[in-house]
Amino acid sequence: VQLQASGGGLVQTGDSLRLSCEVSGGVFNTLAIGWFRQAPGKEREFVSGIHWSRTHYADSVKGRFTVSRDSAKNMAYLEMNSLKLEDTAVYYCAAEQWLPRPDYSGRHYESWGQGTQFTVSS
Repeated sequence: VQLQASGGGLVQTGDSLRLSCEVSGGVFNTLAIGWFRQAPGKEREFVSGIHWSRTHYADSVKGRFTVSRDSAKNMAYLEMNSLKLEDTAVYYCAAEQWLPRPDYSGRHYESWGQGTQFTVSS
């Protein structure tokens, strides 16, 4: 499975932004999709994910971010609203076939995109 993340850039606090993740290979509807981020000097952290039909969010983004997938286009999206300074990070999409349960650590995702950076400024 190959992933290509895009959509990063420079935004201001309170803005909205959508990240995209193009997925190729694998059987799309059986893939768990995860979004993770890594801010400078910090460890990678779970942001959001889709595991089968259920969506999952980190507490820090709940209510502001929405994860979705489009099976017709083999695309996954992360819609981000009310952006905060602390959302600044490199964002990665990840995928794993037949993941038995949601993975919030990222350890069970074998396929990762290259990461897309966005910066939130005040």
